[in-house]
Amino acid sequence: MLTENRLKAAIAQGRLALGLIGSVPSPLLVEMLGYAGYDFVILDQEHVGVNPETLENMLRAAECSGLTALVRVPSAAPDGILRALDAGAQGVVVPRVRSREEAEAAVRAARYHPGGSRGISGGRTTGFGRIPLAEYLERANREVMVVAMIEDREAVEAIDSIVSVPGLDLILEGAIDLSQSYGVPARFDHPEVQQAIRRIAEACRRHRVPFCAIPRLPGQAEAWSREGAAALLLGDDRGVAFRALKAHVATVREELSGKQGGAATS
Repeated sequence: MLTENRLKAAIAQGRLALGLIGSVPSPLLVEMLGYAGYDFVILDQEHVGVNPETLENMLRAAECSGLTALVRVPSAAPDGILRALDAGAQGVVVPRVRSREEAEAAVRAARYHPGGSRGISGGRTTGFGRIPLAEYLERANREVMVVAMIEDREAVEAIDSIVSVPGLDLILEGAIDLSQSYGVPARFDHPEVQQAIRRIAEACRRHRVPFCAIPRLPGQAEAWSREGAAALLLGDDRGVAFRALKAHVATVREELSGKQGGAATS
């Protein structure tokens, strides 16, 4: 059932929100993220194949652990946005937004009248009728977030026209795809890419649209916090889990190696 969007509330209160991309299609892992203390998760349907039932259960896991769950849909196509929101997502992340027209289309697909033309349905989003439909429509327009990802040079050039679109709740940078668009694939640290991200952030400040940064270099998290970023996306669950597992087994191997060496010399 649709409840208060805690991520949106945190941004409104000026509290820096911390999130993670959910690439592992596991409700259990989503639940762990919530209890671990993350503020939000972006469940990925752009690069990851997640069946509808699993996605719905991942959204339930987020709800029970107090985690705001957004879904990164494959594109700005209205049918994908509709299905993600009807499954219970508290917002959609739309990749590769390149123009004002694309941003407007995403907003229309995610909002009910008068802000858009999202198809009306009941089901779990209304608590199977616990929220009267008219009340739900108003609440959904207030709570559901629309996030635009800026991942192309074309979008950076049009950034002021994009971020001025009414109904956008957050702008997310995509440095890896930006690097390819600027001709320096995988070089997210390249000066042109970093300058493009700065242009995005500055446009967000001018138009008073919250900005979400992805810290990738030492000191960037603190720097973005000082500069007023509304949220930080701290990588994806696969990377975090792999690094933790790798460090865990390496620590044990190191301990065992030390003990074996000590035994050999005693």
